[in-house]
Amino acid sequence: MKRRTKIVLAAVALLVTSTAGAAAIGRPPSTHAVVVSELGTATRASEMERLIDQPGPITTETIVAADWKVDREGLINLDAPAAKEAGLKAGPEPIKIFLHAIRHPTRGLFLVDTGVERALRDDPSRSAVGPWMSKILPLGDLQVRTDTATWLSAQSGPPAGVLLTHLHMDHIMGSPDIPSTVPFYAGPGETAGRTAAGFVVAPMTDAELVGKGPLHEWKFAPDPDGVFTGIVDIFGDGSLFAIAVPGHTPGSTAYLARTTTGTVLYSGDACHTKWGWDHHVEPGAFSADRPRSAASLAQLEALVARHPTIEVRLGHQDAR
Repeated sequence: MKRRTKIVLAAVALLVTSTAGAAAIGRPPSTHAVVVSELGTATRASEMERLIDQPGPITTETIVAADWKVDREGLINLDAPAAKEAGLKAGPEPIKIFLHAIRHPTRGLFLVDTGVERALRDDPSRSAVGPWMSKILPLGDLQVRTDTATWLSAQSGPPAGVLLTHLHMDHIMGSPDIPSTVPFYAGPGETAGRTAAGFVVAPMTDAELVGKGPLHEWKFAPDPDGVFTGIVDIFGDGSLFAIAVPGHTPGSTAYLARTTTGTVLYSGDACHTKWGWDHHVEPGAFSADRPRSAASLAQLEALVARHPTIEVRLGHQDAR
């Protein structure tokens, strides 16, 4: 496992390192088509925060799709002073792959990220990502709990949309189980840029998204309040917001839902782990831009400090 994990970290380092040479000879992380989303309207932090402490109309559910282990060096910046003081070292870290479901009384069911496709449970070699992933990551360490096809079959109908936190493989590996008619939404820039590692990453990403319509990119605009990079009111009723949190990837997006029992923040991989959240340390080698990732994490943590009743659901571990 250690050797394979190091290969992955090297690939990620190549992916997130932008140089003129890489731009000339590299490949984008995906060739999938993108369009500007017609859903959602840009808003400002003060308007969002005016509503945060009020219950909303949404109900939510989080499903643990799978248990896995990946290298801590990718999940937490081990060079951060707090990580050094704590003596954190590279090594396997238990994580979870989540599928989040949110239900709006008139807009219907939306998923945050995609979970894990059924084939990864039954026959990984036949899954969309298996032929590539098995060469660099230990699929035997991934234990599927609830595959996306099984979960969807128990619902009254297909989702109205999928809200991606970003395009990394572990957040889109349930895509093949989602009907091709369902629109996928993501932050801008997720398919942009060229690197040498794109030759490895793009086939996996494109295989997950084959047959899907174009990615609908959020229309983020600069936050007039200067608190966040951008915010979109997804349904226009103040119940669900997309928040730009670039750094882990260029278009990384967090989601904030006002539910019937309080507000829920889905951080995506702006923070993978409970330790990272509790100690204010951004992700490590899996991130494209660590300083920007640190800034985005600080913005989310400050938001929760201002509104401490927010329930935080992290990228790959439970926050509590």
